[in-house]
Amino acid sequence: MARAKRTQPPATLSVDPATEYANAVVDGQVVAGPHVRAACRRHLNDLATAEERGLVWDVAAVTRVVGFFRDVLTVEVEERDDEGGGMSRAVPFILESWQAFIIGSLFGWKRAQTGLRRFRRAYVEVGKGNGKSPMAAGIGHYMLTATGKLRAEVYAAASQKEQAMVMFRDAVEMWRRSKHLEAFLVASGQNPVWQLTNIKKGAFFKPLSSENKGKSGIRPYCALIDEVHEHPNNDVIEMLRAGTKGNQDALIFEITNSGFDRKSVCWTEHQYTVNILNGDAQNDSWFGFIAGLDLGDEPFDDETCWIKANPNLGVSIQPQFVREQVVEAKGMGSKEAMVRRLHFCEWTESENAAFTRAAIEAVFGGVDPEALTNKGYRCFGGLDLSRAQDLTAFTLTWLLDETPDLWRFAAKTWFWTPKDTLRERARKDHSAYEQWVQAGFMEAVPGKRIGYGWVADALSKLNDRYRPVTIGCDQYGLENLTEHLTERGLSLPCVVHPQGFRGRKVGEDVGGFDGADNISIWMPDSINKLEAAIVEGRIVIDDNPVMKMCLTSVVYERNRTDHRMFAKDKATNRIDGAVSLAMSLGVATMRTVPFDVEALVA
Repeated sequence: MARAKRTQPPATLSVDPATEYANAVVDGQVVAGPHVRAACRRHLNDLATAEERGLVWDVAAVTRVVGFFRDVLTVEVEERDDEGGGMSRAVPFILESWQAFIIGSLFGWKRAQTGLRRFRRAYVEVGKGNGKSPMAAGIGHYMLTATGKLRAEVYAAASQKEQAMVMFRDAVEMWRRSKHLEAFLVASGQNPVWQLTNIKKGAFFKPLSSENKGKSGIRPYCALIDEVHEHPNNDVIEMLRAGTKGNQDALIFEITNSGFDRKSVCWTEHQYTVNILNGDAQNDSWFGFIAGLDLGDEPFDDETCWIKANPNLGVSIQPQFVREQVVEAKGMGSKEAMVRRLHFCEWTESENAAFTRAAIEAVFGGVDPEALTNKGYRCFGGLDLSRAQDLTAFTLTWLLDETPDLWRFAAKTWFWTPKDTLRERARKDHSAYEQWVQAGFMEAVPGKRIGYGWVADALSKLNDRYRPVTIGCDQYGLENLTEHLTERGLSLPCVVHPQGFRGRKVGEDVGGFDGADNISIWMPDSINKLEAAIVEGRIVIDDNPVMKMCLTSVVYERNRTDHRMFAKDKATNRIDGAVSLAMSLGVATMRTVPFDVEALVA
């Protein structure tokens, strides 16, 4: 039985494995993603400018820490025999070349004046199954036993106690399998072990979570923070960071998969790291390694890009397993976002996207409003008015086939956004608003917010041109908009389209729709119709990157009867276009119903 086949040559101790890896990546000998390439270029540039910046590259320190992993630590590997049976066994922790780059960088770079380590913060983002936790546990053992630090406090930290224990269990198993560590460390507890203590140095290694927040006396020498993308806030990180202020040689080491929430602490750490690696921000104390794909890579179609997000592919994670995940994700749209995040390091627009990218891309195309109107197709509108600095979205949907349950549609959406805050919101939302405005996909309205008078004039012009039968509107702001329309002597065929789980009957008193009060409308039904139209390919949506952003950001919430609503508070980007599109389909397909809608959804 042999160890799993490597996809990259192992790191050697011949000269300098960290620099060897950096050179191999920059030269294209090792396939890596854009941020890893940037990290390697940074390393080589630092070598060229080290003396003038007061830095020292200590090759002996690199050799020592790589040798510690090889000679003191072990990892478990799974092996298969000829009959297909499997077992696991412990083997020396020989660092892969990318791991040697990370660990060598952390312990090889030093300050010339003090001799202390240069990097005090490190952020590592790599695909699931690539051995991040064992690597972090090994760093913890090195800091605890091999640096000579008295009273060192080493923590395996996470937002939840259970997650903190995952990494700490790796550390405990390393201790159990190592005669060297057993000679230094004493365990507290048995099942489970809750602390490893270096009695001679008065040092310890233990798990820690947000439950410890507020407790005094935590002074980390090494804090290993796991699964940062699952942290609801920065409480754990700030608690540990505050404890390092008196220790200039302390290390905070963060590991994570990619996430989806661009308002999270993980996204902030991710983006800051990217800026440092690209030279857009300066912080000599911050190390970063972010595995990920290049723009244009499509891992569901091209396996050759997998190694960029999975540098341990073929070692701790096997191509067949990843292949199985991709097959399942293609068949189950609800799994696509998870697979992209966990295995390909893609920051998805949401945790569980409502639509697959393939389904969305398939329905985008050219829509000519004038041609559709001239051919006599009826159109219906949906209006999502902005709150403060949101987007205002107005969708018109043409009904191409009015056969119930077989409706076919064509839709176009107009987007408006405040001009004065455009750049600030583009940075905050991490969206290309300025480029989209320049390309004509959305319109920037002068001012810090969009006035209802301006919206009234814009809608009136579109109404005169395309003559929608009716327009579904969010209750929010509709009264104010109506006042501005009245002042201008204008009118629109508006009906209130409820946004929540409760529906309503639409009568003549709420917008002049030509029908009786037995016409029903409510958002769960509109969402169902939108989803069916997209999945079944019965709609063409005008090709607009703003609308793509909105649709890929959709997340649902459900009530006790399993009806669905747009969860704006969970969406990590704007979904205003999706809301207006759903409302336009809802009013386009309003139907007479024999039951009491209020009783149905109460």
